[in-house]
Amino acid sequence: MNFGRGPSVVLNVGGTRYSFSREVLKDFPLRRVSRLHGCLSEQDVLEVCDDYDRERNEYFFDRHSEAFGFIMLYVRHGHLRFVPHMCELSFYNEMIYWGLEGSHLDYCCQRRLDDRMSETCTYYAAEEPNKGPEGKGRRPPGAEGRKWLERMRRTFEEPTSSVAAQVLATVSILFVIVSMVVLCASTLPEWRAPENRSVEEQSRYTAESVREPSGIIEAICIGWFTAECIVRFIVSKNKCEFVRRPLNIIDLLAITPYYISVLMTVFTGENSQLQRAGVTLRVLRMMRIFWVIKLARHFIGLQTLGLTLKRCYREMVMLLVFICVAMAIFSALSQLLENGLDLGTKNKDYASIPAACWWVIISMTTVGYGDMCPITVPGRILGGICVVSGIVLLALPITFIYHSFVQCYHELKFRSARYSRSLSAEFLN
Repeated sequence: MNFGRGPSVVLNVGGTRYSFSREVLKDFPLRRVSRLHGCLSEQDVLEVCDDYDRERNEYFFDRHSEAFGFIMLYVRHGHLRFVPHMCELSFYNEMIYWGLEGSHLDYCCQRRLDDRMSETCTYYAAEEPNKGPEGKGRRPPGAEGRKWLERMRRTFEEPTSSVAAQVLATVSILFVIVSMVVLCASTLPEWRAPENRSVEEQSRYTAESVREPSGIIEAICIGWFTAECIVRFIVSKNKCEFVRRPLNIIDLLAITPYYISVLMTVFTGENSQLQRAGVTLRVLRMMRIFWVIKLARHFIGLQTLGLTLKRCYREMVMLLVFICVAMAIFSALSQLLENGLDLGTKNKDYASIPAACWWVIISMTTVGYGDMCPITVPGRILGGICVVSGIVLLALPITFIYHSFVQCYHELKFRSARYSRSLSAEFLN
């Protein structure tokens, strides 16, 4: 150390004093403490610590004393754990201050820190950016326009951010409900077009169906969804990110089939390919069922489901691997016991392994349609083992998915409550 006097130095951390020799500071495991060894002046020292007492050669750090005590235990014994009854993020901030990282924690505490940080990442991402002093006084050029775009974006993206956003969300939900009712009613026998129409009649019916009440309602709903999607695209900050969002992709999948069907109706006319086009039109119109997923924009439950699937894709893949491995084993054994051996009774339902896979999947999920079942004693014993193992295998990853679902629900509830507070402030103003 090139500054200070005496053979030892004193670190005062939140009122707790620690005495060290000068040589120990040179290779001290904490980077902030080791930086004291290279300080040449009092100004350099004050860049590292909060205060310095020249007479006592004492360096003061205004930090959490108990957290530093646990950090000193890591320096002495090599194990770093969280302080009991202290927030994990607060202790992590202390670690960063002294020059440690999350990898220095013991494995159990690393998992606690990862869980805690994953809980709060959505909170910080949802906070409004750039609320600083530059927002006061004179505003930069174009600030009014950006503020208007931000309000429009929040109105269309956050249903609980304002009164206008709630009204817009209510109208959008009504349009989704009406479109779903029309879609379901169009499959009733009274509404369905007869199948024995000629090509000319079918062409005339397809062209006139747009002018029917159901076609008019469908066109109005599509017009609303299209206008909503265009406005949201215009006011979005990042156009590329807007296109990549899952909910926006679902919106496009729900809207484009209508325009494709209209174009196909216009271009096919009375062509001989109309019958083949008619099947395509029915498939495209049935894709309107994606409009139900649009409700995820307005309901926390559906948002929680989507966020859970996004975060638990590893667990979902693990679950599928469990099922596929079990299907391969039990289907091969059931085909062998029911049809492959010469036992006098052959079960034709198990003629092949792919056919036995259907029995395995409905047995493991305890659905049990009863369309096929083993008839031999070894086959029935295998069926019981298949059912029990299915229950066990399906239950193993469910715990992780459940905890992730609860965590995602609390995150989205927190975000919704934050916007509800801004809505209450709007009412008061």
